[in-house]
Amino acid sequence: MSIAGELAARLAERAEMVCRHYLPHGRRQGHYWLVGDVAGAPGRSLYIRLSGPRAGKWTDAAVAEHGDLLDLIALNRRLDFRAALDEARWFLGTPIVARSPTIRESPAPTGSSDAARRLFAASRPIRGTLAESYLRQRGLVSFPCASALRFHPRCFYRTPSGRQTWPALIAAVTDLDGAITGVHRTWLDPSGGKAPVDQPRRAMGRLLGNGVRFGVTEPGRAEALAAAEGIETTLALEMVMPSMPMVAATSAAHLAALTLPSTLRRLYVAQDNDEAGRLAVANLRDRHRHLDILVLAPRTEDFNADLLTLGPDRLRMWIGEQLLADDIPRFLITADT
Repeated sequence: MSIAGELAARLAERAEMVCRHYLPHGRRQGHYWLVGDVAGAPGRSLYIRLSGPRAGKWTDAAVAEHGDLLDLIALNRRLDFRAALDEARWFLGTPIVARSPTIRESPAPTGSSDAARRLFAASRPIRGTLAESYLRQRGLVSFPCASALRFHPRCFYRTPSGRQTWPALIAAVTDLDGAITGVHRTWLDPSGGKAPVDQPRRAMGRLLGNGVRFGVTEPGRAEALAAAEGIETTLALEMVMPSMPMVAATSAAHLAALTLPSTLRRLYVAQDNDEAGRLAVANLRDRHRHLDILVLAPRTEDFNADLLTLGPDRLRMWIGEQLLADDIPRFLITADT
């Protein structure tokens, strides 16, 4: 068994202790520990098995991520592979094995906002790249407000056995001042689909309250806004409502925690058709009782799937049935546009 496998197995033997230490805002329910996400936000979308043959295994239903407790510690503490091994040894009370210092090209800590900004700066616009091909395969053929999206041809992907490089769609996560606080990465296969890795989507940096924004020149001053979980879902909506400011929160848990402008009067939430999506809407309404929050419901699992299933014309008609009458001429494109 590898060192990583041995540490993961030992962590699994103390699964509840690991959860109580790294995810203190969660709670035990039966054989599982429930919490909002790997960062420890309140919620129920992430669940960790506490006993039995699969003890230590976890799944985040909101973002379709999974792993063992070593992966969880790495994500929770935003650590690279070696640092996660050291953290696990510390938790288990075993000595940290000394290693020779290495010279790093970048002084920014792995997973930090600085590292995210540097990755985005090192990427290039998506026009004519594999990232554009990937989005076109998802039915997304126009990008009028896609300055938040870039492409990196060799983006690191970390695994328990080391790191790989894959092409990646890079999306800037920004706050209400427009400052980049993180990035969302979608690793791609050269054929144009997602890369064949365990977690082809990962985010890094300061994510809580922030999101990937489209068509917003002054995000802190928006009066109307559409919010969704995924980037592709948001882009599908932008194809039929290009003048509507939009934000992709990157997960159901982060959608529920989205920070909204003080100027906002109306929020449309493009809800994914699952329990995590419904819970995110309920949490948003509970946090913003003063705000007019309206749900845009998809016909299938989400609006990107609707776009692929219905086509842009029928999607536009379906969205139009759910908008307030005053917002239709403001935001929805017409059939002959």
